[in-house]
Amino acid sequence: MVDGAKSVLELLTSEYEVTHLIGTRAFFENNDDLLAKLNMHQEIVTEKQLSTISALKTNDSVLAVARYLPGEPFKLETGEYCIALDRVRDPGNLGTIVRIADWYGITKLVCSGDCTDFYNPKVIHASMGSFTRVVAYYGHLKSLLAGQTVYGTALQGENVHHLVFGNGGIILVGNEADGVSEDLNSLVSTWISIPRFGAAESLNAAIATAVICDNLQRMR
Repeated sequence: MVDGAKSVLELLTSEYEVTHLIGTRAFFENNDDLLAKLNMHQEIVTEKQLSTISALKTNDSVLAVARYLPGEPFKLETGEYCIALDRVRDPGNLGTIVRIADWYGITKLVCSGDCTDFYNPKVIHASMGSFTRVVAYYGHLKSLLAGQTVYGTALQGENVHHLVFGNGGIILVGNEADGVSEDLNSLVSTWISIPRFGAAESLNAAIATAVICDNLQRMR
């Protein structure tokens, strides 16, 4: 289920198969040219009716229902970077990380089985449409990361501002409170850290991901 005009419009031009579109008359009138070309169940409702079925606190435009994309085996291409998430359970964090990945041209996420669901409505909303361009793979990180170049995030590690990244690899981001699981330590090729200049105890997982991705693109 996808809520809101921006996310739904991106969904309609993506690879996802949309089965139902439920929106206000204003939404249908404003997007008549696009919607006339699409074959799906379309229904006009009032804003009050829409708000009763939407996952958002306020939704005055549209809601769509789409089928999941078929699952494919994870494969990292030569020179490609992706982000791996270990036990990231906050939907807002995951959705923001999806948006960050999309911003920096990263199209794949590898998630441990106990990460929050990629299709959680809060994740979809926080991604602001980026979920249509980023694919998430769920499974055991030990097997998914084996044999790859892995950059693990930690409080103690090489300064990300000085690190020269190699030709492809995986950025491993740990749990919001506990960091990377100990049983994944042996898979990490290089530990990296974001230097602290103030007194804050830690960074939000999504913010840390953004800082690392920015340095990754700057230093490559």
